[in-house]
Amino acid sequence: MKKFVLTVENLTKIYSNSKTKKQNIALNELNFEVKEGEVFGLLGPNGAGKTTFLSILGGAVIKTKGKINVWGFDLDKNPRQVRASLGIVPQEVNLDAFFSPRKLLELQAGLYGITKKDRITDLILKMVALEKQADAYSRSLSGGMKRRLLIAKAMVHQPPILILDEPTAGVDVELRNNLWKNVKQLNKEGVTIILTTHYLTEAQEMCDRIAIINKGNLVALDTTKNLLERIKTKKIHFKVKNINFSERLRMKDINFKINSENSLTLTYEKNSLDFGEIVHYLNQNNVKIEDIYTEDGDLEDVFVQLTKQ
Repeated sequence: MKKFVLTVENLTKIYSNSKTKKQNIALNELNFEVKEGEVFGLLGPNGAGKTTFLSILGGAVIKTKGKINVWGFDLDKNPRQVRASLGIVPQEVNLDAFFSPRKLLELQAGLYGITKKDRITDLILKMVALEKQADAYSRSLSGGMKRRLLIAKAMVHQPPILILDEPTAGVDVELRNNLWKNVKQLNKEGVTIILTTHYLTEAQEMCDRIAIINKGNLVALDTTKNLLERIKTKKIHFKVKNINFSERLRMKDINFKINSENSLTLTYEKNSLDFGEIVHYLNQNNVKIEDIYTEDGDLEDVFVQLTKQ
């Protein structure tokens, strides 16, 4: 059985305004765990509390109460060991334009106190597919290469947990795909990934489990598969032959919509009836079907449903 590499218990962060005496609860009694070797998604609308949580992990923000345990180390008792167990890749590209990838990684390793004989700079550059650009100026790298270099910087001390904060923001589709290919490879090699993203299709494809937070509260925590199964609505699109707009199609628990003389859409609750019954009904009503495709709800539907955004 896989162990938990990150445990969060009753984590709360309250910001107080000394002038107005008002309190803003950024995180409210959060409880969840991240398993070793999984890709864990942390999702939520803007202002949900994701950045506050990551800032607490990174040491930039002090929590109000609660416990965080990372790789067996308590954040309050062993903050340095917690930091050493994490590699955090920020949203912003913060690279020195006149340093090469190799020099940047060597500098980062030095900041972590890693001796020269223990550094794995060349291996990390290979892992993120930057070995050919190892000695080029960082300013000459493409957007996707710079993102991969940020991941490389976060990996110099070989942390067991890698946190990616909106890693593909502003990156085009091809570069995004290349980046995820690298992330999947790191995960295959045993690195646990914690991911925040606003691209819900990415989370759906990449994550084993997902936590959704809204206004500081945990509103969902489950496998991606189970979250998708929460969506009950199913759509079926039919390409048909010359359907009449005045046609009266009625079937219990089904909404029929005639889009054009060649297009018909049905909406109904999954598992409420057999698909064969629908086809039989249409045949009985002389609707000649030429093509069919179905549409299930996706993670975006779950997200909207849970956050009401």
